Amino acid sequence: MDPLVAAIDQGTSSTRFLVFNAKTAELLSHHQVEVNQSYPKEGWVEEDPKEIMQSVYECIERTCEKLHQLNIDISNIKAVGVTNQRETTLVWDKETGEPLYNAIVWLDLRTQSTVERLINKTPGQNKNHLKHKTGLPISTYFSAVKLRWLLDNVEEVRQAVLSERAMFGTVDSWIIWCLTGGRNGGVHCTDVTNASRTMLFNIHTMEWDPELCRYFDVPMEILPKVRSSSEIYGWMKSSSLTGIPISGCLGDQSAALVGQMCFKEGQAKNTYGTGCFLLRNTGTKPVMSDHGLLTTVAYKMGKEEPVCYALEGSVAIAGAVVRWLKDNMGIVQSSSEIETLAAAAGSSYGCYFVPAFSGLYAPYWEPSARGIICGLTQFTNRNHLAFAALEAVCFQTREILEAMNQDSGIPLTMLQVDGGMTSNRLLMQLQADILCMSVVRPTMSETTALGAAMAAGAAEGVEVWNLSPDHLPHVTSEKYIPQINCDESEFRFARWKKAVQRAMNWETIEPCCSSNGLGKKMNGAPWGVPPTPPPIRADP
Repeated sequence: MDPLVAAIDQGTSSTRFLVFNAKTAELLSHHQVEVNQSYPKEGWVEEDPKEIMQSVYECIERTCEKLHQLNIDISNIKAVGVTNQRETTLVWDKETGEPLYNAIVWLDLRTQSTVERLINKTPGQNKNHLKHKTGLPISTYFSAVKLRWLLDNVEEVRQAVLSERAMFGTVDSWIIWCLTGGRNGGVHCTDVTNASRTMLFNIHTMEWDPELCRYFDVPMEILPKVRSSSEIYGWMKSSSLTGIPISGCLGDQSAALVGQMCFKEGQAKNTYGTGCFLLRNTGTKPVMSDHGLLTTVAYKMGKEEPVCYALEGSVAIAGAVVRWLKDNMGIVQSSSEIETLAAAAGSSYGCYFVPAFSGLYAPYWEPSARGIICGLTQFTNRNHLAFAALEAVCFQTREILEAMNQDSGIPLTMLQVDGGMTSNRLLMQLQADILCMSVVRPTMSETTALGAAMAAGAAEGVEVWNLSPDHLPHVTSEKYIPQINCDESEFRFARWKKAVQRAMNWETIEPCCSSNGLGKKMNGAPWGVPPTPPPIRADP
């Protein structure tokens, strides 16, 4: 039997455990468990860290049972990799092992006032003030502002910090700490890709930055040790895989870049999950964006290996728009139904949907934007709305791709795609039409987990997976070619951008007189008083 490598893929809406053949990259078995999100207040998104860990253990045990039924010996699993939703923030007690608050999910908006306060104290009130060190704008998206909120608002967190019991981490750190023993010797670490999403990490020195920690007033002793993406961090305890090394760790979008085998400078991939994330490999030099993109760490495949960087465009709401249509509006009964509805319409008939539920991410970085549906007529029905929702994902991707082409100076000619939404064939065809370029989807869509498995299998001391170019496995794929002319695509894209402008500057978080949200001020004016229109901002 060829050696096997497993991956824990802990995403925003579900956890998966997958086992791959290290020679062929074939997926042998997997199990998936949905993870619940809670919304305690408008704009707040939380998950239970204990439920996350329970889902990890359940996926591991169920997959091992399935392998047993296939007569595959789990002792052939030589390593485990971890990939995770990135900026989601946790603090736990190292003595009890208990989380001190729910995990604050990456798209949570509660920190908008924290962000405004931080930006106001920068010279020139510049949201890009820290970009030279972090590659990131000051935004609700990143972990440092979520951690700042926890330190300011949760007494248990404050007390644990004062008594030196607090540990901070993104989801990868929590999983690795729990799986390697927790309060009984658990390893507190993260990798360079996850660290680069915190705003506390210097992407040039590859270390936690004292100046950044002072800026956010975060104690450095609660931070995990930063390691490469491919090395042995520790060994599994208390599961069917006890004794197996955990030797790969990548934030989910970096893992997808690796799983798509985008190891050459200029290669790019787009992942369609809860959000949408387009990453382009820029090699060993970080490229700073002038067009609203993020500069991030792509991977570091071993202690002595060079760091590779990426330009990234992040869209907050992609697959989440389908979940909204299903759970909030009852327009579809299942996620797969949206393709049938949209296909029945064949067009949005002038209806445009900007799903800015968590503000707009790249290239705008505008937390005050809110969702908008416009161009409605008496003729509009739920089929057109379903079509407009799919188009919205494609338009957001095009905005990012155009920014990326401007930053890199070398236009992309083909887009590699992966993620749960890519099983929607209509979406993939729409994406090719709106981009006016080919879209290529691997037939094995679990590229995020594959990337984590590759990093784990290639680690020093494991070495069952060879990442040299001539040893990379061949992955079959299908190609979508544009079927409309570019003039029509340009017209539709221009209308979309008009809709985006309508969604801008909708809300500023200024609580007024009531706690139910009805007393909020709108752009500084109470309800009923027309606000002064803000100037349209040209900066990304």
